Amino acid sequence: MSQSLFEPVPSGTIVTPQGFQAAGLHCGLKKTERNDLGVIVCSVPAAAAAVYTTNLFQAAPLQVTRQSLVNGTLRAVVVNSGNANACTGQQGEQDAYTMRAQTASQLGLAEDEVAVASTGVIGELLKMDCVTAGIAQLPVAIGNQPEHAEEFCQAILTTDLVKKEICVAVQVNGQQVHIAGAAKGSGMIHPNMATMLAFMTTDAVISGEHLQQLLRETTDQTFNMITVDGDTSTNDMLVAMASGLAEHEALTPGHPDWKAFAAGFRHVCEHLAKSIARDGEGATKLVEVVVNGAISDLSARAIAKTVIGSSLVKSAMFGADANWGRIIAAVGRAGEPVNVDTVNIRLGDIVVLTGSRPVPFDEEAALKYLQGDTVQIVVDLHYGEGQALAWGCDLTYDYVRINAAYRT
Repeated sequence: MSQSLFEPVPSGTIVTPQGFQAAGLHCGLKKTERNDLGVIVCSVPAAAAAVYTTNLFQAAPLQVTRQSLVNGTLRAVVVNSGNANACTGQQGEQDAYTMRAQTASQLGLAEDEVAVASTGVIGELLKMDCVTAGIAQLPVAIGNQPEHAEEFCQAILTTDLVKKEICVAVQVNGQQVHIAGAAKGSGMIHPNMATMLAFMTTDAVISGEHLQQLLRETTDQTFNMITVDGDTSTNDMLVAMASGLAEHEALTPGHPDWKAFAAGFRHVCEHLAKSIARDGEGATKLVEVVVNGAISDLSARAIAKTVIGSSLVKSAMFGADANWGRIIAAVGRAGEPVNVDTVNIRLGDIVVLTGSRPVPFDEEAALKYLQGDTVQIVVDLHYGEGQALAWGCDLTYDYVRINAAYRT
C-alpha cells in the first residue's frame, strides 16, 4: 500500500468529512463522570455499510442496526458505553429499539435512518431513564468541530487507555475526499470482529453496495487480523457512512481513483486496528506478525492469527524472551500446509531460525529488541506466494488484574 495514494490529515477527526457532526456526553451509565453516550449525524442520507461480530450471541443493538441498514443508507448512529445490552432478552431488544426511536425523534429523522451500538458489561439491563435523558441532550451538544469529535471518542471508551481516531485525504476526480475513523477496543479482542466498535465517515460518492464490498474486504485484512486475548464479544460492529458531498463521479472498482480511495480506506482501518491491539488491556507493546511464503493468502492469515493469538508467544513477548520454539509450534498447529524443513524466523532483524533449524544469535541484542514497545515477528515459510499481517500485544499480569474485577 503506497502512502503516496493518500495524505494523512493530522488534525482531522470523525467530523472532518463534509456533512458529519458528532456529540458525546455523560448520561449516568458509567459510575464515573466519563462520557458514556454519543452520536454521529449526517446532514444527508448517507450510503452505509456494516460488519458485525461472528459471535452467535449477538447483542440487541446489532439486530436493530441490521434492520436500519436494509436500505443501505443511514443518517445517524447512537452509541452508549458502560452497558453492552447483550443477553438481555426481549427487554433488551425493546430498549435498543427505544434508543433508536428516541434518537430519531430528537434529531428529526426516520427511525430506520438510525443505527444503534452498545459496549460494556454483558447481561445487565440498560438504565433507560439515564439513556432517555441523555438522548434528549444530544441535539444541543452536536457540532462539527474537533471538540465535538473528542467528546464522541471519549463516549465510546470502556477499559481503553487512549482514544483511537484518524483521518486521511485522497484525490478523486481532482476533488479532495476525506476518510476518517474512530474506534474503541482494549479487551475481549480476537479476529472475526472482537469487542470493538468502529465508525468511519467519508464524503466520497459511493453506493452502499460498493461500500459494503470494500468494507468487508478491508476488514478481513485489518480488524479481523488483530487479537488481544482470543475472546470474540457479542457487540462488535464497524459502521461506515458516506455522505457523497464531495460530488465527484461515483466510485466503483472500475473508477481510475478507486485504488487511491481503497488505499486510504485500508490505511484508516489498519491504523485503528493496530491502535486497538497496542491498547490491549495491560499491554506494554504492540506485536506484529508477518507471514510470507504461505501456500495462499488465506493460509498465511490463518498462520499469522495462530501465532499472534498464542498465549505462550504473547507471554514470551512480555518477558522479552526470544523463545522461537513457541513461534514455530504455533505455526505447526495452525492447520495449514507447511514444509517443515524450510521455515525461517526472525525477531526484527535478528535471525533465530533458518531452514527450521536454530542458528546462533546475540541473546542480549534480542533481549534489548524485545523490550521495545513494538516487536515484529517474521515467519518465512518458502512454500508459496501467500502473505499476511496480524497484530496483537503481549500478555501481562495487568490483563488478569483488569479482567478479574471487570464488573466492579
